[in-house]
Amino acid sequence: MATTASEARADAAPAGLQSPGIVLGVGLGGFADGILLHQLLQWHHMLTSTNDDRIGVKYYNPDTVSGLEMNTVWDGVFHVVCWLAVLTGLAILYSRVTHHRRRVWTSRALWGWVLVGWGLFNLVEGVLDHHILGIHHVYAGDGQVWWDLGFLLLGALLVAGGWLLQRGGQPFDPEAPAGRQARRTA
Repeated sequence: MATTASEARADAAPAGLQSPGIVLGVGLGGFADGILLHQLLQWHHMLTSTNDDRIGVKYYNPDTVSGLEMNTVWDGVFHVVCWLAVLTGLAILYSRVTHHRRRVWTSRALWGWVLVGWGLFNLVEGVLDHHILGIHHVYAGDGQVWWDLGFLLLGALLVAGGWLLQRGGQPFDPEAPAGRQARRTA
């Protein structure tokens, strides 16, 4: 006897919160970086680095009108990528949640994975932009290497803390009645 698609889906393990949590964390981590460090504190912009002809990086001095204009454009591109990550994470989450939405939004599993995604953003952005490409630093000037390393340490702590938080959460099955545990972890 053939099974229908809905019967096959009912037998499968529920979709977890890992993917939407990580994608949301990447986007939200990017927004926190862009809003706090780029705009409010004005410690750096996307292209406020020293020249590096090896990789084609040009210095755009944020203290000149033309330099600030170019940095603002690239900060905007950065925010578009963050916005798309948040929209994608929300779309993935919505596709997995049809019932019991309150349990999802209060889930340690979801928020643990969001912290993991935020930490991954810090680690990738920090290694790539601060150390490999050198297109900007967290806080340029004396001791900039310590600010950059601190940013990486924060990323590692977010990944570790998020991992521990999600491990302490209940597995999530959007179809299970409230109070019944799922068969699979987040």
